[in-house]
Amino acid sequence: MTAAETSVSPNKNQRISTVIAASLMLFSMFFGAGNLIFPPMLGVQAGHGYGPAIIGFLITGAAIPVVAVIAVAITGNNVQDLARRGGPAFGLLFPVAVYLSIGCFYALPRTGVVSFSTAITPITGWDSTMAKVIFSAVFFGVSLWLAFNPDGLVDRLGKILTPMLVILLILLITLSFFNLGGTPGAASEKYAGNPLATGLVEGYLTMDSLAALAFGIVVVNSLKYKGFKEGGSLVRGVSMAGIVAGVLLALIYVGLGMVGQVIPEPSKYANGADLLTDAARLTMGEPGMIVFGAIVLLACITTSVGLIGATSEFFNHLMPGISYRTWAVVFSLIAMVISTMGLQTVLSIAGPIIGFLYPAAITLIALTLIEPLFGRRINMSFMLSLHVALIWAALMSFNSLGWGSDVIEPLISWSPMHKLDLGWALPTFVAFIIGLAIDFARPKQEVVARAGATEMTVDTSA
Repeated sequence: MTAAETSVSPNKNQRISTVIAASLMLFSMFFGAGNLIFPPMLGVQAGHGYGPAIIGFLITGAAIPVVAVIAVAITGNNVQDLARRGGPAFGLLFPVAVYLSIGCFYALPRTGVVSFSTAITPITGWDSTMAKVIFSAVFFGVSLWLAFNPDGLVDRLGKILTPMLVILLILLITLSFFNLGGTPGAASEKYAGNPLATGLVEGYLTMDSLAALAFGIVVVNSLKYKGFKEGGSLVRGVSMAGIVAGVLLALIYVGLGMVGQVIPEPSKYANGADLLTDAARLTMGEPGMIVFGAIVLLACITTSVGLIGATSEFFNHLMPGISYRTWAVVFSLIAMVISTMGLQTVLSIAGPIIGFLYPAAITLIALTLIEPLFGRRINMSFMLSLHVALIWAALMSFNSLGWGSDVIEPLISWSPMHKLDLGWALPTFVAFIIGLAIDFARPKQEVVARAGATEMTVDTSA
């Protein structure tokens, strides 16, 4: 696309078409293997408490990611614009850690290894090291090719791959709902006491709130490439794309959860992948295995493309001297190598890092959205809340790894929801209140007047 083309604003029909395609692109980037296999197990384990459990899952697995995308659109071009409010060091190191953890060092190689172990090995029986290397090379080669031109991501994902993925998912969910005769049983121990809170944590573990901070820039730039102007038009387009993607995610999550509710003999399944494989086989016979394999491959490759695009966009913005395509090649090669080491190796290294980053990410999203309500910049609220969230998350991570637990456990176990890995919430809220008091004790030096928000008010015709 030339500069001349991007300078012409799309008409109404073109805007609607582009936003729908961007919505499908965003859905496909969110919807990876983990998103596929978590909801069915929730359906099994929640039993008769499925209603509140799936509501909790939708809050953290769909609603918060959508809010994060909107926050990125309103505030600036990427997560760095949000993170700078935590100070210079936080503003640089936190975004880098987010992109690396959900990119080439964890989520990106996970797409390759999950594709191989779930979609290839059960059908072909291939499980050798050589087979893994060959598959990883092909998988990330295709992902790199699809992500190589960022201005084409909307067309490649939103108009081609995602509709195929959604059709296959709807087919599997519909056939399972009408053909499987199982009934939900009693809730498992972790869901019996508080299914809503447990569902919240399960959705929290999808990592999509972190991914949303990275994917926001991809959606923003994709709409820019399609002619959306800076300001209100762009923010509204990104917001609508996020909302549509979130609704689609929610519907698919509910459907997959229902598969877990109707699968016969639910207690025999240890994970969602085995459950969905059996659901496909029971409803479509042996060809169902191929259908499920296609679902997994499409889910993983669309997420892989999105992650390559997002991380490459960010690091190209951070270091313009290195091109987007160079970063894309580097990240694809790193992910290919790591994916051959196996999922457990990847999880053991990156799992604690993800848990460390999540509290600060959620805090950052919440503060960004509520700041305009106060009519002023709440700088100390940002600083104190983000640092407390980060420090508390670090203590939780060390404790979970058994590093200094004798000292750390008594320090943090008093906080409500500690056992649900949400103990950071109350200390962070207290830090926010203290920071807010300090901010309001100072003279009102500046009123919140973000350029994006101003243009949204003025530019009502875009």
